[in-house]
Amino acid sequence: MITKLIMVEGLPGFGKSTTSRMIHDILTERNIDARLVMEGDADHPADYEGTACLTKEEFGRLLQVAGPFKEILIGRAAKKGSWNLLPYQKLKNEYEASMPDDLYHSLSKQDIYELPLDLNRRLITDRWETFAEQALHEKTVMIFECCFIQNPVTVGMVKHDAPEEQVTDYVLGLEKTIRPLNPLLFYIEQNDLGYAFRKAIRERPEAWATGFVHYYTQQGYGKRHGLEGVEGTLQVLEARRELEYSILDKLGLNKERINNSLYDQDTYKTMLINKLKLHGVIQ
Repeated sequence: MITKLIMVEGLPGFGKSTTSRMIHDILTERNIDARLVMEGDADHPADYEGTACLTKEEFGRLLQVAGPFKEILIGRAAKKGSWNLLPYQKLKNEYEASMPDDLYHSLSKQDIYELPLDLNRRLITDRWETFAEQALHEKTVMIFECCFIQNPVTVGMVKHDAPEEQVTDYVLGLEKTIRPLNPLLFYIEQNDLGYAFRKAIRERPEAWATGFVHYYTQQGYGKRHGLEGVEGTLQVLEARRELEYSILDKLGLNKERINNSLYDQDTYKTMLINKLKLHGVIQ
């Protein structure tokens, strides 16, 4: 059975971006039609990135204060049941300085990933179901960087401190939607979590580290356990890793745990090629 979806998961700094790009290169070098979708892509086909979710009443109040942006918001809002979905990050990217900051921040507070967990799960699962139905009839092999496990675990455990069973069920529900695509999951591992995360902090913008530490320690799991700073964030990440390992054990899809501790790209690429051959993705 042809694999239509390859997913790359793992903790921050473990090499998900590098792995995703390598897999895309391996496939395209063999003339396989592949599309790489990285974390944060505003056009993600299976996830909502930078999208606000508003009730009819909330949308109406927003339009009253939107000024010249009113018609743009009306034109870009998508109906999903009784909800109005607005891709505020795409609007910001398109209109840049002409989009008022207060409008942008107002919408960001109603992001789908700021919703109660049950509602977030319903909307995200519906999105995955729509994607799976479309992808099944296309030739392209999709490659997703970290949204299948990472997002449910992050919003469920890190943000809402939800029970392990609830978070696990969220991911297992997504697995059901993509089974017809014969998905393959690569889970990236590192021997030293602390080294990998601190390496990511050194290499990325300071704002990323500040926002990440705040997200992981000032709500949900981190706040309940009184964790602070980088050290506290590492404790949350360790708990997240343990939960993700537990979820991995329960997933029935094809999966590979890949160790990237050496950061040796040539050896690593060879290992990926062998795994892709093993699962029949390439010859």
